[in-house]
Amino acid sequence: MKATSAICGPNDNVVIPRNAEKTDWEVELGVVIGREAKYVGVEEALSFVAGYCVVNDISERAFQLEGTGQWVKGKSADTFGPIGPWLVTADEIPDPQNLQLWLEVDGHRYQNGSTGTMVFGVAYLVSYLSRFMSLQPGDIISTGTPPGVGLGQKPPVYLRAGNVITLGIEGLGKQRQVVVPFSAN
Repeated sequence: MKATSAICGPNDNVVIPRNAEKTDWEVELGVVIGREAKYVGVEEALSFVAGYCVVNDISERAFQLEGTGQWVKGKSADTFGPIGPWLVTADEIPDPQNLQLWLEVDGHRYQNGSTGTMVFGVAYLVSYLSRFMSLQPGDIISTGTPPGVGLGQKPPVYLRAGNVITLGIEGLGKQRQVVVPFSAN
């Protein structure tokens, strides 16, 4: 889960929060819900999807994993949810499990994968989540990321001010963010 205050545009700056140490990237397929979904079966789940978009699920790993209790703290800083550049309607994506996705930091490709290798497919995710909460029109499910996040590098690599992140998903567009330090101004 992310706070709505994390949402920003696809080419907005990513701000490193105060006291952050391990800010990381995650290219993900975003699934936008089109109509209310409650207790939806897998076989009908895709009919509740309005469309798809690119999401960079920025995460501060120290806030997320090191004694803070809840992952949402590491996922919800302002600017930690770049979305877009556009919503591609579901009818334009015949198979959401057959899309290439990638992410680079300063021109180095860290992530290069396919939605075909997702642990749980889009239909399952919509169905599963609808068992626990009503999904509302406009809700976005961020579906998970392929290998290559900074935490998984040997040694780990994290975002720093001045880095440029570029990422995209086949047929859904590209994003570009410049990483900047927190400023109280």
